[in-house]
Amino acid sequence: MLHIFILFALFFSSTSHASVQDFCVADLKGPDSPAVSPAFVAQFPGVNGLGLSIARLDLAPAGVIPLHTHPGASEILLVVHGKITVGFISSANSVYVKTLKRGEVFVFPQGLLHFQVNAAGYKATAFASFNSPNPGLQITDFALFANNLTSALVEKTTFLDHAQVKKLKAILGGTG
Repeated sequence: MLHIFILFALFFSSTSHASVQDFCVADLKGPDSPAVSPAFVAQFPGVNGLGLSIARLDLAPAGVIPLHTHPGASEILLVVHGKITVGFISSANSVYVKTLKRGEVFVFPQGLLHFQVNAAGYKATAFASFNSPNPGLQITDFALFANNLTSALVEKTTFLDHAQVKKLKAILGGTG
């Protein structure tokens, strides 16, 4: 009988540190400016171990989500308001572009460069779902120009001239 009491005491004393906030993100309403509101594992611990995450995209008229990749996940985008031109570049350099309306869906394969542009004269909203709790994000412009890689190497690897590289590094905060 004592061993049953000890077992129950251990069971009830080892409480979880999880709370309902770990499983609910209630603030996915978007701002009036272009923004991405992620619910990845860092912001939404409840997705840990579930193999998925989500983000809300709010794009002002002419708003842009620049070329970027998610090295850790594929993405599916659902437009809920407005029109959004989306596209990706395949590993064979084929380009796939489509303008989506409300209720339409587009898939971006894992690791490929892709973008979203508001194609309406008013705010557009979409939800992106990922097959990983941590899809990762690398924005191409920041990867190239917001770092300390020398300008000479950037020039050689991108075929851009010195003035262009210096201008882009100055805009995006890069050095070198």
